[in-house]
Amino acid sequence: MEFGIFTIGDVTTDPTNGTTPTEGERIKATVTIAKHAEEAGLDVFATGQHHNPPFTAPANPPVLLANIAAQTERIQLSTATTLITTTDPVRIAEDYSYLQHLAGGRVDLTMGRGNTGPVYPWFGKDIRQGIPLAVENYNLLYRLWREKNLDWDGNFRTPLNSFTVTPWPLDEVPPFVWHGSIRSPEIAEQAAYYGDGFFHNNIFWPTSHTARMVNLYRQRYEYYGHGRADQAFVGLGGQVFMDKDSQEAKRRFRPYFDNAPVYGHGPSMEDFTEQTPLTVGSPQEVIERYAGFREWAGDYQRQLFLMDHAGLPLKTVLEQIDILGEQVVPELRKEFAANRPADIPEAPTHEWLVARQRAGNAPVPGGAPGTRAHEDRLAAQEAERAKADSGSR
Repeated sequence: MEFGIFTIGDVTTDPTNGTTPTEGERIKATVTIAKHAEEAGLDVFATGQHHNPPFTAPANPPVLLANIAAQTERIQLSTATTLITTTDPVRIAEDYSYLQHLAGGRVDLTMGRGNTGPVYPWFGKDIRQGIPLAVENYNLLYRLWREKNLDWDGNFRTPLNSFTVTPWPLDEVPPFVWHGSIRSPEIAEQAAYYGDGFFHNNIFWPTSHTARMVNLYRQRYEYYGHGRADQAFVGLGGQVFMDKDSQEAKRRFRPYFDNAPVYGHGPSMEDFTEQTPLTVGSPQEVIERYAGFREWAGDYQRQLFLMDHAGLPLKTVLEQIDILGEQVVPELRKEFAANRPADIPEAPTHEWLVARQRAGNAPVPGGAPGTRAHEDRLAAQEAERAKADSGSR
């Protein structure tokens, strides 16, 4: 089980003193936060991708992650997310292969469509084509990392003729991919089809909705023959603010919650806490609440927390990471390890992916031979051929 943090890189005025960091200060603080996460014993640091204020999360995440990779030794570096709809798959393939080499394999990606509508036309795309773009672009990215001298033709970019990614993925194994979605069953289906991971960033959603999305992905993962439903790769989001005294935690965090750029001036902190994973209280309250996720999500692989948002000063963020690393994560590791079946995989590492590839156990998209999905696909293809034959007579 991996525990880590993710950032959306918002530049927000601290509502308690009116100070606002510069973009440069926020960027450098993000690097400090990532390094501190490793020092605190966390497993993952992830960054979003944004192209608009008030965010400084990088338009090109590999730049930030490469900088962090050079200053860390162990922590896994990820995106949360990579915009698969508005970023050219060829650019993604080459950038992250390069980063994979620089970071010694400590890289994975979370693909997403993004939640900011204006970004689509800025990059010449139509938001109404969001799902088709995500499907086609990821299929191209998948092939770019696995096929040399690729010939390809699609609907949303110019064709490729005998193209090979440079550099080729480290050890001939692409980074592991999570597909991030909060509301689109098509993306859960896509993750299952390829045998990839599914990350539900549920920080704004009730458990009932998140559980439905996770269960859909798990069922389809098994349908496509990649393993049992409970062996699928699931990641979840979260939000916490802690103090040794629960009421003090609420007092300290309330002004930040009330003025947050994303959910401020909306539901009360109490209502939002009841409806979403946001937990404001003591470390023990956080432990108890997040340990309960297993009841509806099953044994999952990755838990990320949003901690550096809403104008919280860097000093406070680092203190929160220390509490997370010293008091919360060790107990959660014990809780999630208890009674975890031995055949439930941990979060994939580069070394694990290399071993799987060499053993010939890499997933086959769309259903491996002998699976129900493969048989259904063959039957559908046969029906299409029969239909075409009858129409030509």
